[in-house]
Amino acid sequence: MTENATDTNETHTAEKQKQKQEKQAFNDVLPEPPAGTKPASTTGEASSSTAIAESMAGLHEENERLRTERDGLLDRLARLQAEFDNARKREQRERADYRAFAVADAVEQFLPVLDNFRLALNANGTAEQMRVGVELIAKQMDDVLRSLNVTPVETVGQPFDPRVHEALESVERPDLPDHQVIEEVRRGYRIKDRLLRPALVRISVNPNVSEA
Repeated sequence: MTENATDTNETHTAEKQKQKQEKQAFNDVLPEPPAGTKPASTTGEASSSTAIAESMAGLHEENERLRTERDGLLDRLARLQAEFDNARKREQRERADYRAFAVADAVEQFLPVLDNFRLALNANGTAEQMRVGVELIAKQMDDVLRSLNVTPVETVGQPFDPRVHEALESVERPDLPDHQVIEEVRRGYRIKDRLLRPALVRISVNPNVSEA
């Protein structure tokens, strides 16, 4: 019995010794890593950190570029706004100047008419002479208005037109067409195609036409 146990122990010891020799032989076959080589996990972490740093640097550069572009656009917008305001103010001044010149030109043409009115008021003459003088002044006034492209609205004998006439009164006249202007109470004027004021008139009402 003792001999069997001894044989078993020797066999077990021999197997362990064999396994140890095989492991040593396997380790001898594996190549030694080069000096200074880091483990794979350490190299991967370094590459990842470098990529993140490069990405952050790129984002920073892009942000700076966009900020510079934004500042340039804002500066350009401010200049354009200032130019627009200056142009608007200049246009307003030019319009005011043009209006002032136009008024001055019109007033200058009416000054001789005003002078003649004052002469007529200071004149000593008969009623007929005064009437002739006023008629001449009125004609002079019409000439000035015509030079300014201001013309009177046609009235007497014309059909009533509510666009240019304002009816003050209707008069029954069976001998005239219905709604015809028979009298001008106040003259109306237009400048080219624009109505300055309508003519105040009296119009006829033909009862025969109205009943029909």
